[in-house]
Amino acid sequence: MNIVEVKRKSAVPVYGIGLVWVLYSLMFPLLMTWHFILLACVSVFAYFILSKIFPGTVEKIEVPIEPESTGDELIDALLVEGTSAVSEMKRIHDSIPNINMQHKIRELILITEKIFDKLRSEPKAYKQVQRFAGFFLPTSLKLLNTYDRIGISGVNGENISGTMNRIDNALDMTLESYKKFFDSLFENVALDIETDIIVLESMLKNYGLL
Repeated sequence: MNIVEVKRKSAVPVYGIGLVWVLYSLMFPLLMTWHFILLACVSVFAYFILSKIFPGTVEKIEVPIEPESTGDELIDALLVEGTSAVSEMKRIHDSIPNINMQHKIRELILITEKIFDKLRSEPKAYKQVQRFAGFFLPTSLKLLNTYDRIGISGVNGENISGTMNRIDNALDMTLESYKKFFDSLFENVALDIETDIIVLESMLKNYGLL
């Protein structure tokens, strides 16, 4: 969701102009052209003053983000799934008061966004990211939601504390898994670079430059 500020003008200045016209017509004649010109000038002045006194209100509204289309329905659907997961992580992050846990969630969010950015730039990573989205994401969100619900309960107990600690520790393992998975997305790039280097070395040797 995008947060958009919408400014709503106050109706007071408009009502003020109406009041000016009523009072002016009761107190002064409206027979000549200049009478109307003077009344118009007074109305503009009243509107300006009242607009300063009653500037209106600014409301913040949520506007859904239009999903970016890559031209591939499967990839688009997976990107939407990733965006939804990141939004849920951000919601849980804001809901949890534990600073250490917030830091871990921020790392999860960062890596998750990078994973889906990689998919956006390299569609060939679809199958790998699909496996990630099919297991890592739902499992991570289940752990985070459980931690959030237990924390909201505000009740301390052996089972509650034990569960929260286990989730905290599990999140460390999850983070490492996320990082390793993201690194694995560059395996093909590493192979391509290695091949290019081998070819370059071979050419340099053939030309007697190495």
